[in-house]
Amino acid sequence: MAGIQELKLPSRIESVDEAAIRADEFAKEQGLGDDFVSAIDLAIRESVANAVKHGNKFAEEKTVDLTLARTDEGFEITVRDYGAGFAIDEIPDPTNPENLLKAHGRGILFMRSFMDVVEWYNHEGGGMVVKMIKRP
Repeated sequence: MAGIQELKLPSRIESVDEAAIRADEFAKEQGLGDDFVSAIDLAIRESVANAVKHGNKFAEEKTVDLTLARTDEGFEITVRDYGAGFAIDEIPDPTNPENLLKAHGRGILFMRSFMDVVEWYNHEGGGMVVKMIKRP
C-alpha cells in the first residue's frame, strides 16, 4: 500500500466539499492525473452526500468516516455512515423508463459509471459502508 488517509467528517453538507478536496489532494500526492481525479470526484461527492443525508440524516453526533487508500488494486475509497442502512436492491433503477423522472438512484448510477468497483455492506458495528475502487 503506497498510502492511506483516514478522515472523520461531521454530518453536514459542507463535508461533501471537504471530502472532495482532501481526496483530490491525496490522489495527486499519489501521482494520479487530472482525468483520474475528475473521475473519483463525483463518486466521493455522491457517496459522502448520501452518508450525511440518507445515512446519518444530518445528526451532529454521527460522523462520516472516509478512508482513501492507494493499493495494489488501485485507488480505494471507503465511506461509512452510522445510520440504519438500506438494501441496495430496493433503490429504484434510474434507467428504467418508469423511474426517469425520479431523483433517487442516480447517484448510485454515477458512482458505478465512474468507478470500477462499487460495493455496499452493513458494518458490523452499525451503519452502512460503500467501498469503491478506481483502477489506474
